[in-house]
Amino acid sequence: MRADPIPVTVLTGFLGAGKTTLLNQILTQNHGRRIAVIENEFGEIGIDNELVVDADEEIFEMNNGCICCTVRGDLIRILANLARRREKFDYVLVETTGLADPGPVAQTFFVDEEVRASYRLDGIITVVDAKHAWLHLDDSRECQEQIAFADRILINKTDLVGPGDLDRLERRIRSMNRVAAVHRVERGAFDVNQLLNLKAFNLDSRLEVDPDFLGSTHDHDHDHHHDHDHPHTHDHDHDHGPAHGHTHDASVTSVGISELRPLDGAKVNDWMSRLLKEKGQDIFRMKGILNVEGSTRRFVFQGVHMQFEGKPDRLWNEGEARKSALVFIGRNLDRGSLTEGFRNCCIQ
Repeated sequence: MRADPIPVTVLTGFLGAGKTTLLNQILTQNHGRRIAVIENEFGEIGIDNELVVDADEEIFEMNNGCICCTVRGDLIRILANLARRREKFDYVLVETTGLADPGPVAQTFFVDEEVRASYRLDGIITVVDAKHAWLHLDDSRECQEQIAFADRILINKTDLVGPGDLDRLERRIRSMNRVAAVHRVERGAFDVNQLLNLKAFNLDSRLEVDPDFLGSTHDHDHDHHHDHDHPHTHDHDHDHGPAHGHTHDASVTSVGISELRPLDGAKVNDWMSRLLKEKGQDIFRMKGILNVEGSTRRFVFQGVHMQFEGKPDRLWNEGEARKSALVFIGRNLDRGSLTEGFRNCCIQ
């Protein structure tokens, strides 16, 4: 009998955001899990020495039952080495360097067959420095991409800034990534159970728990009578309505679209294939629920760059509004073009 895939959480965040503090908390909290921690740059980041029981080899034990390893080479190789010891742990946490784009790490769990056989990507956690984030949000591609890829965002060091600045930062983060849950944290203190087993890359779970993930909570600053047809996002942190026409935004933004008319499945497939081929490098994450004409089931999908997966989901419930909803998170997104391309797939 084949063992279930081992869940993997990716922990990322800009230099100084507080990943080390959070990581050391995870390694000392009494959470009952045996976590294998993959450190991207052992030494620079630094697990507390007191936590280490046996550091004679690349993979070593921690004193709370976790094990730890250092990526001196290829992530796929270290995952393969860990898989051979799977009786020693039940969870993997990959901590990335502060200057890294988490995209290639996430893609590893889509494209490498050996990795897919043993592991499943559970979610991406990004730690943001509340005090210094603004220094990086506008000019650092890595910082923007860490936020764009996240399923859960921890705004850390909240005790160092005022509530008005925190609100402004959170609005900006939500405009960049409207599907991540955002939490405010002091000194990296956070319950590890709220970081693990998110199942954010599980098509059944993510959209079932939060079926209206384009919901009104992100659009509270506007009151447009077209909102049910044209959900929109904020661009940066000044408020204005949806950008009609073809407007590129060179920063990271979210574009949400919802539609009550049923879709032509073949047209959607053609449009999505063309879109990913032409724009996949700029589309970091996408998720959606589709109402396909002639199907009694919802179709759910998500993607990371050009890697895309989708499948028929549960039956539409009686009396449930059969609505399509999808969101794109990326750079250089053309809101008008995306909306027009999607609406061209509707049954008129």
